[in-house]
Amino acid sequence: MGILLVNVCWQVFSRYVLKDPSSFTDELARYLLIWLSLLGSAYMVGEKEHIAINILSKKLSIKLQSVIVNGSILIFAITVMIIGGMYLVVTVLSLDQLSATLQIPMGYIYLAIPLSGILISFYSVVNISESFTGEAH
Repeated sequence: MGILLVNVCWQVFSRYVLKDPSSFTDELARYLLIWLSLLGSAYMVGEKEHIAINILSKKLSIKLQSVIVNGSILIFAITVMIIGGMYLVVTVLSLDQLSATLQIPMGYIYLAIPLSGILISFYSVVNISESFTGEAH
C-alpha cells in the first residue's frame, strides 16, 4: 500500500509540477492495485470479513452456514483461482508476454491470482475447521 501511495504521488508530482510525466508509474500503479486487491481479499477471508451470504441466515444453523459459505469459497478458490490462475500464468509465461513499459513478464503479474487462491483456500479450511471445533483465531 505504501509503495502504491508513493508511486501515485510521484506520478502526480512529475505530471503537474515537473511537467514531465513519469512513463512507468501508471502501469506500476495498475499492477500494484491488482496485487493489493487480491491479497487483500485473501486477508479478509482470513479475518472472516468476506462477503456475507444472507439467504442462508434464516434457514440454517450458524455452523452449517459457515461450512456452506466457506466450502463454496474453497471450491471457487481451488477451481478458478488456483487451477485456472496457474493455467493462465503458465500460458502467459510460455508466450513471453512482457508489460509495455516495465518490461516484466506478465505471468508475474497474473501470479497474484493463484497465490491469493492458495491463501483463500487455506483460510477457508481453517474457518471450516473452526466451525466444528468452536475455536476462533
